[in-house]
Amino acid sequence: MTNDTTIQTIQWISSTEHERWTSKKASASEAASVRADLAVTEDRHQLVEGFGGCFNELGHVALQKLPEEERAAVLHSLFHPEGDQRFAICRLPIGASDYALDWYSHNETDGDYAMERFSIERDRKHLIPYIKEALALNPDLKLFASPWSPPTWMKHPKAYNYGTLRWEKEVLEAYALYFVKFVQAYREEGITIHQIHVQNEVVADQKFPSCVWTGEQLRDFIRDYLGPAFERHGLDTEIWLGTINAPEPWDEWLKKKVQDHDAYAHTVLSDPEAYKYVKGVGYQWAGKYAIQRTVLSYPELRYMQTENECGDGENTWFYAKYVFNLYQHYFTNGVNAYIYWNMILEPRGRSTWGWEQNAMLTSDPASPEAIRNPEYYVMKHFSHFVVPGSRRLGLKGPWTGNAVAFETPAGDKIVVIANPFRETRAVRIAFGSDVYSFELEPESFNTIVCRS
Repeated sequence: MTNDTTIQTIQWISSTEHERWTSKKASASEAASVRADLAVTEDRHQLVEGFGGCFNELGHVALQKLPEEERAAVLHSLFHPEGDQRFAICRLPIGASDYALDWYSHNETDGDYAMERFSIERDRKHLIPYIKEALALNPDLKLFASPWSPPTWMKHPKAYNYGTLRWEKEVLEAYALYFVKFVQAYREEGITIHQIHVQNEVVADQKFPSCVWTGEQLRDFIRDYLGPAFERHGLDTEIWLGTINAPEPWDEWLKKKVQDHDAYAHTVLSDPEAYKYVKGVGYQWAGKYAIQRTVLSYPELRYMQTENECGDGENTWFYAKYVFNLYQHYFTNGVNAYIYWNMILEPRGRSTWGWEQNAMLTSDPASPEAIRNPEYYVMKHFSHFVVPGSRRLGLKGPWTGNAVAFETPAGDKIVVIANPFRETRAVRIAFGSDVYSFELEPESFNTIVCRS
């Protein structure tokens, strides 16, 4: 142990498939005789803005089916600053997401370029009450919004799924006004939209609400239409380049069509007039392959993992291990925030178009309490202790690829580490000159907090 007068206390929380969120005890080692497997360095990297999930209609339906007391407990666990997850930034759709009850936009009046028939009336049934309940528990909750599809009359073909935006001046001006009207309408409801992300999954040409964009189209729309529209209407809502889901690398190779960092982020951000409007970049799914190059190229911007990969509705510990690696990958490569997708769903988590997906919680009629699924604990191992304003710290040693470290505003040092192996592994972690030994359970997630 160190000879100085600083006394460190260690809190260690571990989760396995069968024993979740249990307190453990570490043992101290003599630093002179023990080599650390993982050391927290003094290198300081990006600030953390927080964690969150996405508000959607099917989630609200599932939430409403819980008994009132349990419903309140779930909301508290997600959003209250003293709850389990302590969410600080969440997402909502502009119009229908693929987890809406059915597909809609906020203006299906063909040719209404002035947006006179724009309305968020549909959102008053599910999304707005859901968001207001969250804001009542955490008034500081930040919100960002993105469309899955423009209004159908603005697209070719004229449908919510598949297709592209009609590239005509009056359509582009109207679509920029559509975003303005959305921000203004929510403000009138007492809800601040802090960020707009131009399109959910710009590469997705899907049977659910979607719209394909090129990097050049995003550049021109932000530069010539959306940015100027926000300026004219005095909106301080941030414009983000997102959400980018660059295709898998082998898909690019097969189709001989590059859609990575250069095709999207670099195309937009290398244009000075477009760049001046963009405050950050959102990546999800195969966008994970492009984020490193974007952060290296534009370190002054902010970054977000905008949609956790959703699985298959089985909610297994096996998939939770994969999701843990996503957190590790994105934070190591510079994101400031990590957003889960479905916070709560009914059993199997089936979308309106047939895909069964995972959720942090399941509202099951057979259970009086919401079921906390494995990915609930993956999130909690990060979000419960790593508060907004924390900063990612450097790590070194052979376990660096399985861990992420942070320092909170209060000065606590936090290591979140997974043991991917099927046997217990002893891992020695150094905080400064002090080294502690942790017997990490097989296939476990662990949060270790060092307080001075």
